[in-house]
Amino acid sequence: MTSVYERSVYEKYGLKQVINASGRMTILGVSTPSADVVGTVSYGLNHYFEMKDLVDKTGAYIAGLLGCEAAVVVSCASAGIAQAVAAVIVRDNDWLLENLHVAPLTVAHDIVLPKGHNVNYGAPVGTMVALGGGKLVEAGYANECSPAQLAAAITPQTAAILYIKSHHSVQKSHLSVEQAAVVACKHGVPLIVDAAAEEDLQTYYAAGADLVIYSGAKAIEGPTSGLVIGKTQYVEWVKRQSNGIGRAMKVGKEGILGLTQAIENYLRVEKVTGAQMVEKMTPFIDSLNQLTGIQARTVWDAAGRDIARAEIHFDEAAIGRTTGDVVQALKTGEIAIYFRGYKANEGIVEVDVRSVTADQLHTIFVSIQTLLNKDS
Repeated sequence: MTSVYERSVYEKYGLKQVINASGRMTILGVSTPSADVVGTVSYGLNHYFEMKDLVDKTGAYIAGLLGCEAAVVVSCASAGIAQAVAAVIVRDNDWLLENLHVAPLTVAHDIVLPKGHNVNYGAPVGTMVALGGGKLVEAGYANECSPAQLAAAITPQTAAILYIKSHHSVQKSHLSVEQAAVVACKHGVPLIVDAAAEEDLQTYYAAGADLVIYSGAKAIEGPTSGLVIGKTQYVEWVKRQSNGIGRAMKVGKEGILGLTQAIENYLRVEKVTGAQMVEKMTPFIDSLNQLTGIQARTVWDAAGRDIARAEIHFDEAAIGRTTGDVVQALKTGEIAIYFRGYKANEGIVEVDVRSVTADQLHTIFVSIQTLLNKDS
């Protein structure tokens, strides 16, 4: 139930209520942290700390929880990419730390990644690499990248390999994180893994990555923040960027404390399983399948996470409008309803139920039904 305070915020600024059926998406504010995380954020806002001490000690605490050498909280996963790239280019060079923007071309600054990982996740990966002083070098092809193809792209100018572990990336015929780690080790370059939305906080580090980047607000459900874990030397180089490009990406005391609490919760609290998601969405799918021009079914996350979603296929000829039109109409309704629309050009949308209540699923069904009846 919406509280008086919540209503006043929406009314005060003229904001629309939103049903987030798209998942943990930045454009909708990502996630809703638990009460104790909110309380920890509030505590952080209302107290002072020696920031270096806070960064170091929360980092050590998180590293202990995750069984890795070191960790640091940053402002978001995108900042984590930029600062990780700057870290492997600058390293211990004090002059470069302050003059990365005019670094000579002789400084190794190429960041090699599989071509199928050069994606736009809301901003281009290449933009974050460039912010960190790097130059993107693609390995392999859009539909394949083997260990040999990755290795072939490495030169003396290579500062690191970047691997994007994401549903946005091409999945077929691409090497694994473990294989990329072998290539990186053989050629003496660090491996950076961007695992922003991934749910496993340990596997990529265990697979041999030197730095792994997570969003603090997605699977972990913390405040807006990011997490970088990895080998001690590389994390220390990331921390140094607080006096370089990281100054423009600094995270507040509240974000550091809030994410640390959220990670502790994430490791302790039993997670909702894909099977439970299926149970939750089954009545919704059954109702949709009673509507003319719609076929709905359960599908699983393309990147292999234990996430089930409701896929809705619109027969555009039968409903008399395009799927894109349906998506836009529901976004602009009295309550803004957001789907995962990556396949709208194929007549398909997905409903992510992790942040949706049973009542909201019913609202989505009624909104679709009303829209279709209006057009008939």
